[in-house]
Amino acid sequence: MIFSYNKAHVGDVLMVIVADDQGQENHVERKGSTAKVTVEDGTIVAWNIFDVSEILGDIAGQGQVELSQEQLDRLNEAIAKDGFSETLVLDHEPKIVIGFVKSCKKHPDSDHLSITQTEVDNGTVLQIVCGAPNIKAGQKVVVAKPGAMMPDGMMIWPGKLRGVESLGMICSAKELNVPNAPEKKGILELPFDAIVGAPFSAE
Repeated sequence: MIFSYNKAHVGDVLMVIVADDQGQENHVERKGSTAKVTVEDGTIVAWNIFDVSEILGDIAGQGQVELSQEQLDRLNEAIAKDGFSETLVLDHEPKIVIGFVKSCKKHPDSDHLSITQTEVDNGTVLQIVCGAPNIKAGQKVVVAKPGAMMPDGMMIWPGKLRGVESLGMICSAKELNVPNAPEKKGILELPFDAIVGAPFSAE
């Protein structure tokens, strides 16, 4: 679950992104200051909370923001007051983390894509298709897991590239908004002592 807020460009609206709508038509049900966004089968993909500063006060940051449990409790109270039965639950799992490329092989249907098996934390391995020319086994890299929001606002969801399942993205320095990121295409390679599973920060 991703919380996004940009008062200057969107207004006083907290956007809560729950799932990938996969390009399906969205249906919006609004009650009071709360809008529930679903797709055809009823799956909730997002919530929009209008005039959110009246509920939470000033929200620090722009783009993806972190909420405390107390703030989430206030949001859930407001959602219930507007007549919805659902509740929001915090997901504390970091989504942009250090990973280790355990294996890397050429995509059978592409001359530039590679299929990696990349460990992200606690032994969890994700299959990630990567188009970077410098990707290879044995690297420590930065992985945006499904449900991550990139600095430019792009969301990362499971998908397929040339028919092969990909569960995340191995990131370049530019995609991570790293200061003085090189223009040359390629993923960001980290020192080998970087800790797999640790959250990554560009700062």
